[in-house]
Amino acid sequence: MLLASPLHRRVVHGIALVALAAMAGCHKPQDPNKGLSAPVEHLAGWTGATANLAPNPPPGEWPSEGRDDANTRYSPLTQVNAANVAQLRVAWTFSDGTQYGHEGAPLVVDNTMYVVTPFPNIAYALDLTKPGAPIKWSFAPNPSPMAIGKACCDAVLRGWALADGKLIYNLLDAHTVAVDAKTGKEVWRTKMDNVENGATMTMAATVYGDKVYVGNSGGEMGVHGWLAALDVKTGKELWRAYNTGPDDQTKVGADYKPFYPWLKGKDLGETTWPKGMAVHGGSASWGWVSYDPELKLIYYGTANPSPRVPAQRPGLNLFSATVWARDADTGMARWAFQFTPHDQWDYDGVNENVLIDIPWKGQTRKAMVQFNRNGFAYTIDRQTGEVLVAQPFGNLNWATGIDMTTGQPIVNPAMQPKPNVKLANACPTDIGVKDWQPSAFSPRTGLLYTGMFNVCMDVTDHPQSYIAGTPYDGMEMTRHAGPGGNWGAFIAWDPVHGKKVWEIPENFMVMSGALATASDLVFYGTVDGWFRAADARTGKVLWSQKLGSGIISQPMTYTGPDGQQYVAVYTGVGGAAMVESKQPGFPARGNTLYVFSLGGQQGVPAVATASPAAKPGQP
Repeated sequence: MLLASPLHRRVVHGIALVALAAMAGCHKPQDPNKGLSAPVEHLAGWTGATANLAPNPPPGEWPSEGRDDANTRYSPLTQVNAANVAQLRVAWTFSDGTQYGHEGAPLVVDNTMYVVTPFPNIAYALDLTKPGAPIKWSFAPNPSPMAIGKACCDAVLRGWALADGKLIYNLLDAHTVAVDAKTGKEVWRTKMDNVENGATMTMAATVYGDKVYVGNSGGEMGVHGWLAALDVKTGKELWRAYNTGPDDQTKVGADYKPFYPWLKGKDLGETTWPKGMAVHGGSASWGWVSYDPELKLIYYGTANPSPRVPAQRPGLNLFSATVWARDADTGMARWAFQFTPHDQWDYDGVNENVLIDIPWKGQTRKAMVQFNRNGFAYTIDRQTGEVLVAQPFGNLNWATGIDMTTGQPIVNPAMQPKPNVKLANACPTDIGVKDWQPSAFSPRTGLLYTGMFNVCMDVTDHPQSYIAGTPYDGMEMTRHAGPGGNWGAFIAWDPVHGKKVWEIPENFMVMSGALATASDLVFYGTVDGWFRAADARTGKVLWSQKLGSGIISQPMTYTGPDGQQYVAVYTGVGGAAMVESKQPGFPARGNTLYVFSLGGQQGVPAVATASPAAKPGQP
């Protein structure tokens, strides 16, 4: 049943189009009460931002978590549009039976959908040519249950990859596995780290060319953070770059040329730490990897330094809370930029880097955009590491701005935590103004779209000692809603001018990924289980459906074998969203994939093309 949205007309900045028109050069003010109904066709792509959508997969497929190398999460499909989106109904569902947080997006290639559960990381292939999408095969990798106790923030998995006829993904117990995509049988499995020492793997394995890129989790356990490249065919490790330590470990060499002088020097990954601490400095790589096929560089971020008590680790603590640009083939560093030097609040830098090209002072600049946990949205030159734009996109008080000469934050001294002293109302909280949930970019509007948080914390630090396999943390905190009382919102962002264009406030956090389509729709979900579609230009909510659990996954869309467009999203609250678990209305755990179509219809082709269902694969 379609439910009326409580936010259908509650878009803040009802003057959204006034702001858009003003920035586009229209100086005549509009009536704010008419803002949402004003014509906006002339504003198409008004920021001038574009993106390379390579490898340009077939329009109806969703072959990777970000859909393209640039991580735009943009679909060219238009069958579902503003005129008919209100007709979306559930076409079919799939429940996998696991109760941890569900954070990944289904992949669809060749009329088959691939999903992987959180722990115990069971993979399923679903046959889209048959009613109800029955299971073609399943694969149970049986990871060690020890990993559950080592995972800091739920036994989650943020995605999986398809390449070379294989479904490739990480296991919570720090292995990477490849499964034959047709049969569900294991092809290779590679051990990447030691779970007994606190290392887990929750990131989405990402494939570019003949390499799969994976990284570790476990900063709260004092792991040594790294990113590695494996051979897609064999699973053999080709290179590994640590995020802390001397230059030979961080793969810093003659080609490393950061833009800012304070990021230059010998062995900075070691000398910016107290002696001996870099090896347990956390700074894991559990977020997203983007790729520029022209520059042949990968981009990814690193997490918080360990321990989280800053008084124990004086110095910049490089290369925590950092974005790396590395040669995709060799792993050698080209440049790095640290968002939050000497991170005192747990502001990881692992969030997605969306690769776009922008008009800048009469030229086109190859850029990347990251909505950082620290509350600043950065537009960075992806060739050099120069910060072009850095503006707040939500509520923060730990800093007063960014020094555009150095790229460093201007820290508010009153918001620096001290050991065993309660610091009240530090904003944002440890999970930031935005966590790992990925944004989307539309080349039609030139805007990015993202879920965000409005959450602050009272924090007290307690010094910690390192003991392998045990928490190396030290932060004690309580969290509460920020100004306005709402815990979250969904926004549109101008990456060229560093401005919020419109915002939809939500009572609960928006911890789902975003999806943008060529019909100028954006989709997102809320922690309390609302799945919504909004107008990409105005922020007007056009459709909402209440689902059975909270949504912390990533919506996607595809074309079925019947020619219909479908929109899919997993439900199953968990992960960092559990910080809101005591709020009235917080949903039950869940594990259901919902697939929507116009009218809830699911057709099948006249002649089924799928092969007979295979038997479940075995290790």
